[in-house]
Amino acid sequence: MRRDHRSARLAVATAGVAAMLALAGCTVSSTPSPSSSEGSSTLATGLQAPWSIVVLDDGGALISQRGDGKVLEVTASGQLRTAGTVPGVVSGGEAGLNGLAVREIDGIRWLYAYHATEEDNRVVRMPLSGEPGSLSLDTGQVEDVVTGIPRAANHDGGRIAFGPDGMLYIGTGDAGQRERARDRAYLGGKILRVTPDGEPAPGNPFGTAVYSIGHRNVQGLAWDDSGALWASEFGQDTWDELNRIEAGGDYGWPDHEGKAGAADAIDPIAVWKPADASPSGIAMVDGTLFIAALRGERVWAFDPSHPETEPWRARFTEEYGRVRDVAAGPGGRLWLLTNNTDGRGQPREGDDRLVQPAFVEG
Repeated sequence: MRRDHRSARLAVATAGVAAMLALAGCTVSSTPSPSSSEGSSTLATGLQAPWSIVVLDDGGALISQRGDGKVLEVTASGQLRTAGTVPGVVSGGEAGLNGLAVREIDGIRWLYAYHATEEDNRVVRMPLSGEPGSLSLDTGQVEDVVTGIPRAANHDGGRIAFGPDGMLYIGTGDAGQRERARDRAYLGGKILRVTPDGEPAPGNPFGTAVYSIGHRNVQGLAWDDSGALWASEFGQDTWDELNRIEAGGDYGWPDHEGKAGAADAIDPIAVWKPADASPSGIAMVDGTLFIAALRGERVWAFDPSHPETEPWRARFTEEYGRVRDVAAGPGGRLWLLTNNTDGRGQPREGDDRLVQPAFVEG
């Protein structure tokens, strides 16, 4: 397998960030020293079914918790606190509070959140105020951005991200209605592209919010250095996928899974057996695309500049358990979010955790 030279450029971590354990009521029990093993640093512990990381400009982060709808702030100094609870979250199965994104518009910093209600999945936004260490959600000014995304016990998608074009991209799942994933009028099984206010983005291929179709369950969105959009996708029983997304592209589900070579669909760039992947969040760090793997309990590293030369390799296999999300942390470092407390994993001491893992050449 090809040697991942880009990962070698990421320096070995040293313990530089303290972790503070917060209980469910956001009370702090202790201020432990940073946990470090072979150069890795544990940045936060005691998280409950976390789903999404948003790295902030000050070196801190926001984390969503799927089950209780809380948005947690991890400060650059390692404090963990609750910034607020997104109103209206109704969790169950794979639905709840999922993806987060932050965007400043006309002097207002907005927190965008993908979450489930009793009837649907939707994206909302609300002002995020305060200074680092005291960030707060203004839950009295919640605005709907996109509503009516289908909800089910499984295949709820949930990843959101702003692209280089300033538009909001939304990954959805087919919500069990697999036969409608290629239906342009159905918001499930799609990647959506909207303005920050939720209108269909200019230049969308069908004149609606729909950007690409034929997806089963999109849970990762990221852009490479050339501006190309990549998406991770849960397969069914045979192949999980990493797709390079084209405007108006049809990725074949449910008629095709994996590299089918079909004339009516776009093949994935990389595929894995579900036992080795079940991919969730993805992130670009120093030219390498990292893919969080849940069932596979690892992070896959992929070089998008050489997609034809078997460019993926496994990192941290079974080291942290299930991995839900990855992000580009300060200083070009990779951060990862474990997911062992949602009922599908086997929690370890301190789980769930936000971790800055070590990278070593090899």
